[in-house]
This record gives sequence, structure tokens and C-alpha cells, in this order.
Amino acid sequence: MTNTTVVKVNHMSSPAAARFDRGHTDDLMTFLAASPSQYHAVANAAERLEKAGFRQLAETDAWDASTGGKFVLRGGAIIAWYVPEGAAAHTPFRIIGAHTDSPNLRVKPLPDTGAQGWRQIAVEIYGGTLLNTWLDRDLGLAGRLTLLDGTERLVNIDRALMRVPQLAVHLDRSVNTDGLKLDKQRHMQPIWGLGDVHEGDLIAFLEDEEGLDRGSVAGWDLMVHSIEPPAYLGRDRELLAGPRMDNLLSVHAAVAALVAASTAGTLDHIPVLAAFDHEENGSQSDTGADGPLLGNVLERSVFSRGGSYEDRARAFAGAICLSSDTGHAVHPNYAERHDPSHHPRANGGPILKVNVNQRYATDGSGRAVFVSACERAGVPWQTFVSNNSMPCGTTIGPITAARHGIQTVDIGVAILSMHSARELCGADDPYLLANVMLAFLEN
Repeated sequence: MTNTTVVKVNHMSSPAAARFDRGHTDDLMTFLAASPSQYHAVANAAERLEKAGFRQLAETDAWDASTGGKFVLRGGAIIAWYVPEGAAAHTPFRIIGAHTDSPNLRVKPLPDTGAQGWRQIAVEIYGGTLLNTWLDRDLGLAGRLTLLDGTERLVNIDRALMRVPQLAVHLDRSVNTDGLKLDKQRHMQPIWGLGDVHEGDLIAFLEDEEGLDRGSVAGWDLMVHSIEPPAYLGRDRELLAGPRMDNLLSVHAAVAALVAASTAGTLDHIPVLAAFDHEENGSQSDTGADGPLLGNVLERSVFSRGGSYEDRARAFAGAICLSSDTGHAVHPNYAERHDPSHHPRANGGPILKVNVNQRYATDGSGRAVFVSACERAGVPWQTFVSNNSMPCGTTIGPITAARHGIQTVDIGVAILSMHSARELCGADDPYLLANVMLAFLEN
């Protein structure tokens, strides 16, 4: 099998490949719609793990040497792992890394603003979002509220609550020739009504929506989202359009693969899911890949099984991580922006992401790990490398490799419209990715 083969999934006959099919993509659509923020994504992942028999551990509790599935939640991050029977303290880890956050518009600490009789919400730009994709969309509001007693409440106003209106062409005659120019401060504040601005209106509205006492909300982490649901697209419904596929597509596939691996029987390693927050702005937080969360969890897993520092070193030295994030499919209208010999295609299978300047962590031995998993799963695969004249993005992969000394391979699914409010991928690719993840975790 070569890295340029494009195979329809119904041509595959591998037993491993049959573990996930188009039903996985249907379920991804449900997951995306139910996860308008990273906090919702983590809660939904945790619910799926609990149904599969995993149990939540508190970081403040002492951990024991019991086997089975476990997970830790912190903010918008989740670390989950499965300890098989007979696992030694030095048993190595097989890790799938991903991230839960997506570029969007985040509500500011003083959200109530407005002008000219319009009531607006003050927002801050999060990550490298495509600003124009948020214009003239019906937007909802989601995230978490923190109450005065320290408890947290997820909130999701999934209806047409606000909108960022674009200036009419009559007032910007050159927009179609000179291009749209948006100022992040002046042009991106959504409207949500008419009338005078009153401080505290937005939070009071949310308190009423959630049935909370007025004044009970002390803090918030809120963001807008497009309320348009995910949908199959194309004559033959071979494409999938939806929000936050960068990178909830990978999170969803990794949860499914971990659950399946936990029922696989004998394992000589510990399968792990590590889904972090704040990848889109550098990963430097207590819930980001550049923070201590993953290392702390893995070390505590070793030590709870009676391990020593030597066991910890052996477990990390034998560990491998697949860092899964979306990559760029070749764009039919801008093919010259891609490397001329590397054109990933929708439904061509997962991509291996390579950059010799370590924007991705893949090397030759990592490539062998990925190819072996694809072969076992019966899944086609492709390679992505940037055009030399274009700056290359990065992922949690190099961070994981450098911070923990763990061999890491960068992979993902090729999409169009990356960092848009609504992205596009091949409808087969999500379950092809999940099958490769499962093959990686099982062997």
C-alpha cells in the first residue's frame, strides 16, 4: 500500500478496519453538535468513558494500584487511560494526543457594550480564527459559569442569540475587488438586541436561563458558536461540514479507540488519551500540552503501582504518542499554495504530518509506527508537508516530545476551511482515523 492510494472504505476487508464504519461519522456529528465549547467536549468524552466502565479520579485523592479504565478532568482537558491486568510499574504507554479548543470569539470580563442604539457583546479573538467566517451567522453562546460557592455550571444557549453583521456592499463598494478588511476590535462585536446598555445584562440573562439566583455567578469562560448543525455535503454525501472539527474530530476518534482498546483482551502496554486545552494559543497553561498535567498523571500511574523513578524512566522510554490534529487537504482553487508533490485528499485516509524543522515531531521511525498501524487496520494513508515558501503550523506533538521525552508522531485528517467557523472533511476520514488509532492502541 502506498501513501498516495485513495480507497473507498467499502473496499477494505481487514477485521480491524471493520471496528468503525460510517456510523462513527454519524456519531461524530452528534458529538460536535453537543460540544460547543471545550468544557462540553470534555464532559461528553467523560460521559462516554463512564458508560464504558471508566471511573473518574480526583487529583487531590490518593490513587491505588487497581486495574481498569480511569480518567482525570481539569477544565477543558481530559487524560484517560486503561490499566490492563498484570501491568507492571514499568509498563510503557501508548498515547493519543489531541486538543479540545477551537479558534472563536470569547466573551470579555465586562461583556456589555453597544453603540447607536444596538446592544452588543464585547468579545476577544481566540486563536487564529478566520474572522470573516463569523460574519452574518446566527450565533449561540456556550461555556462554563463559576458560582460564588466555587461550583461550575456548563451553559449552552443553542439558539440564534447574536450576530456579527457585515457592512453592506453599498457602503463598501471595493470589498469584492480590494478584499474584506476587518479590525478585530471595531468590527467583530456581535449584536444581541436593541436599547440602552446596562452593565451585568448578559450574566443576568444567563442566570435566568439557567435558573440561578441573580448575582450567583462570580466568573465565566464563555464563547460564541454557530448554531448550524453538522451536515453531510455533496451529491453523494461523501463530505462532512461542521464546526470545531479542528480538533474535536480527533478527540472523538480517540475516545472511541480507547474504549474499544479497553475490551481488546491482553495488552502489553497502557493505552492513554490526552486531550488538552489551549493548543490554539500556544499550549502554555495548566491544562495545555506544555503544562504538567500529562506528566503528572503518567507518573502517578507508575507510582500508584509501586513503581520507582527507574520504573517511571522505563515506562516513558518505551512510550509512543500519536499527536492527532487536522491538516490541510489540497484546495482546488489554491493548489499552488501546497507542496507540488504532497496533495492530501478528502477520503484518502489519515495524513502523516512531516516538518524537518520540528513544527511536527514525526521522524523516520515514527513514520514506521504510523504505517504499521495503517497496514494492520487496512486503512489508506497520505503524507502532508508544507510548501517551502509557506510557514508551517504546529501541534502538541513537538511539545509532548520535548517536555516528556516521548517518541511522538504527528498525524491527522485532511480538511478544508481550517480555523473557519465551519470546516469541511471527507465523510470517510473520521472513521478511517479511528481505525488507525485503535490498531495503534491494540498493538
